[in-house]
Amino acid sequence: MDTLPRPGLRERKKQRTRDALARAALELFTDKGYERTTVDEITEAVDVSQRTFFRYFAGKEEAAFAVLEMTEAHFLDLVRERPPHESPLEALRRAVLENWDTLNETVESVIPVELHMRTFQLIESTPALLAVHLRRTAELEEKLARLIAEREGLDVDADPRPRVAVAVFSGVMRVTGRLWSTGGDLSVEAIRTLTTAYLDQVGPALTKDWNIQGKRGKGPA
Repeated sequence: MDTLPRPGLRERKKQRTRDALARAALELFTDKGYERTTVDEITEAVDVSQRTFFRYFAGKEEAAFAVLEMTEAHFLDLVRERPPHESPLEALRRAVLENWDTLNETVESVIPVELHMRTFQLIESTPALLAVHLRRTAELEEKLARLIAEREGLDVDADPRPRVAVAVFSGVMRVTGRLWSTGGDLSVEAIRTLTTAYLDQVGPALTKDWNIQGKRGKGPA
């Protein structure tokens, strides 16, 4: 079986530096606040120069999303790996739940999972970061729509269904992310449970009458 060659010493050192900067940035952002943290404080925590920081990140914003970008890439891979017999929404549902289940493995090389969850809450509660997150989410939605279209053998620009399915899924994820971030339990288990509960309601919400019992009680005038 083919295996990827192990990165050389120089590449490993560069990766360790980038990871250390990302971790220091996220620790400072979640402790002090994003706006109140300076690049100088991040570099001081890692004992490197400002020049070194900007060699790896364009600015604080990029550092704030460094680990989230890893989890998004992993999620896309999980969608690609879903069996072809699953419907698009079922594939998305199972992939996102597996993404939560394997979150520790995805981020542990850079930060503890608890810090990642605090970062997620920080993004939801910081207007500047939330605006960037929404823009990045739109870009992720387009990647997902094209991936679903390819999976189903469709032309994403001719058939609206891939983008519709992704829009529904993404809307649920936005709602659950917002509700989770304002709740008292910031664990992975809490957001996974909330995500499951809301995704399970997609079918009933879109296809069923919500007030059948009340309507039965109304006779003709």
